[in-house]
Amino acid sequence: MKSYLVKDLMVPLSEYATVTVNATLYESVLSLEEAQAKFKDKHTRYRHRAILILDKDGNVVGKLSQLDMLRALEPKYKDMLLGKGSRQYGFTKDFMESMLEGYHLFANPLDDICRKAGEQNVKKIMSTPTEGEYVSEEASLDPAIHQFVMGNHQSLLVTGGKKVVGILRLTDVFSTVFHKMRECFET
Repeated sequence: MKSYLVKDLMVPLSEYATVTVNATLYESVLSLEEAQAKFKDKHTRYRHRAILILDKDGNVVGKLSQLDMLRALEPKYKDMLLGKGSRQYGFTKDFMESMLEGYHLFANPLDDICRKAGEQNVKKIMSTPTEGEYVSEEASLDPAIHQFVMGNHQSLLVTGGKKVVGILRLTDVFSTVFHKMRECFET
C-alpha cells in the first residue's frame, strides 16, 4: 500500500486562485475562473472552489469560498451566524424558510449584483484560517483526514516551514481514498 504525504496531493500555491486583501468580489470571481480554466491535475478532475487571500507580502491571510461569495450578495446573513467567527446558522429547515420570507432575504439579490460585486472588498467577507486549518506538507494523510472530519473543512492550508505553500482539498483526499478502496476489492 502506497503511503501518501500531504505534499503528494496538495495543489501548489502558485497554481491556486489568489487575490490580495484589496481585491473586490468581482476580481476574486475572475481569479477563480482563470484558475479553474488552467487547472489540470492527474489526481482529480475537480476544479478550484475557493480563493486564497494574500497580504502585500504574498502571505495567505484568508480564504474565500463559493459560499462566502454568495453570502456576500445578501449582507443580512452575517447577522444570523451562531457566533463571532462561526460559519454555521444552526436553524431548522422550517425556521430558515420563515426567515427567508420574513426578512426578505434574497428577495432580489441578483438585481444589484454588479454594484455588490464591484464594491465588496474580500477582506470584509473572507474567513481567517484557524489553527486547525493548517497541515504540514510532510504530514501523512491520516492527521489531515482527521482535521477534515473534526473541523468540517473543505480544504486545509499546507505549510512548508512557516509559509503556506499549497492547499489540500477534501475532494483530492477523497478521490485518493476512493481509489484505494477500489484497489482493495478489485485485486
